[in-house]
Amino acid sequence: MVEEITRDEIEETKEKIRVVGICGSLRSGSFTRAALRIALEGAAELGAETQLIDLRDYELDFCHGEERQRAYSADVHRLRREAAQAQGIILATPEYHGGVSGVLKNALDLMGFNQFGGKMIGLIGVSGGQVGATNALNSLRTIGRSVHAWVIPEQALIPQAWQVFDETGRLKNNDYEERLKEVGRQVTRFAYLHTSEQAREFLELWEQAPENPGGD
Repeated sequence: MVEEITRDEIEETKEKIRVVGICGSLRSGSFTRAALRIALEGAAELGAETQLIDLRDYELDFCHGEERQRAYSADVHRLRREAAQAQGIILATPEYHGGVSGVLKNALDLMGFNQFGGKMIGLIGVSGGQVGATNALNSLRTIGRSVHAWVIPEQALIPQAWQVFDETGRLKNNDYEERLKEVGRQVTRFAYLHTSEQAREFLELWEQAPENPGGD
């Protein structure tokens, strides 16, 4: 089972598992950013290299769909490069008017198959209301499928975030903290399975297997 994959197994891989988290909030003191840090701690617990991509630190153009006709800024290429180097990506967003934050949607529009194709994606949603960011995460699942990524079943919703975080950015609720860390762990485990030599060998053998003569 995927839960049985250990830190030692992951650290023994030829290629280090790298997990990046993209924060879809620009607000200082953002609860979304705090939640993403906790999820990345879960990935680090299993030996993954982690990086928090804080979109406040990037001067991103608006996506204009004219890749060949107009050059994008250096920060767009930096974002693309950092995402492309990861085997796992965690997307974290506040829910604004029932959807994904504009800054995260624009960042995703500036990327594509080269950054997300075949990657493992975990989702985190933060909201001020009681329901949580369900609509935003449903949108991110659709986006993930459209860029050929594997969106893991595990996700974390933090409703009424203003009540559950303390002034240091830590959660008062241990269940929420464990849920966030488990998103990071699952992204790491699935990324390991997807890139491990054993998994590749199994897929190659499965593809080469003769057809079942009794299939008709």
